[in-house]
Amino acid sequence: MGRRQNDPEATHCSPLVLLLVGLASCALVYAALCVVLKPNEASSFSELESLELVEEGGGVGVEGESGACCRGTENLELWGAAVKWGSEFKFNSSEQCCKACKAMCTGTDGPCLCDSWVFCGNKEACGSKFGECWLKKQKDTLAPERQEVGETVSWTSGLIFGRGEGIVGLETKYGTLHIKLLPDCAPHSVAYILELLALRHCAGCQFYRAERRGSSWDSEGNHIKNAPFGPPFALVQGTLDAQGVIFKKIPTEVCPTIRRGSVAWIGSGPEFFISLANHEEWKKEYTVFASVLPEDMNIAEKIAQLPTTADVWNSINVSVLEKPVPLFLRRMKTSHGDLTANMKSN
Repeated sequence: MGRRQNDPEATHCSPLVLLLVGLASCALVYAALCVVLKPNEASSFSELESLELVEEGGGVGVEGESGACCRGTENLELWGAAVKWGSEFKFNSSEQCCKACKAMCTGTDGPCLCDSWVFCGNKEACGSKFGECWLKKQKDTLAPERQEVGETVSWTSGLIFGRGEGIVGLETKYGTLHIKLLPDCAPHSVAYILELLALRHCAGCQFYRAERRGSSWDSEGNHIKNAPFGPPFALVQGTLDAQGVIFKKIPTEVCPTIRRGSVAWIGSGPEFFISLANHEEWKKEYTVFASVLPEDMNIAEKIAQLPTTADVWNSINVSVLEKPVPLFLRRMKTSHGDLTANMKSN
């Protein structure tokens, strides 16, 4: 049992013992200060790495924050040319398999050597194939080849979009918002976007609500001290409910802190929004499935400036566009060298 500080026996230490304890305490304090104050090369590298991840994936990761999401879709087997044979390449989890694929997709130029992975993680169903991790290469990452899908399929599969890949356009009359999809954080959400992309139309898709940043957030999306959190709420909202598509509710996926440029579902979709500001106050409640490239945020800001009418939704004052803005999904031809360069729609 530990002693209380006022126990009589606690005062019976010799001066030598007290001196040694004092020296040890000083050494520990000095070591702690060195760790806190000394520039850390590893930390600096992580910061640089995070900046690149923001450019590539909106900064979403570690189940939301630092770029290390690694999720896949269960009961799905993706096809494609194998770059690692699962019979000779095994792991204990789908996350480890995903990370192995990501490790082959770290270059700053050129397509990824691995852009999809397939893992068998059900011991009973997989049998001798349990733990197999197949790393693959798709002919077209925006139209991955499916081998099997359904409850009887024991495989889990995922996509990895490298630098300059996985970018689609939300085309409006005011310009095209290029968004980077995040399949490693929101695989079900991205699968729906790719389904819409294959239609080559998005009839019914539109923006219908526009809220400026007002005086509550600065041009970089930072909240101004002591300012209210809205209204206005610094967002543009719309729907991706395309005519001719039977929409199925999307399960909740990674819900990071909403940042300027985050593209997220409202509930289970198909209503979505693009944030014009950083919204720490929203407490990680929305699945983020993409991020707008920074140079295109001026287009979102332009839409937010359009004429609106006041309305009340569930006791909340909102601004509804007088004229909804139709949007279309477009495949983008991208340069692998620069994420944001040479982008043209088909």
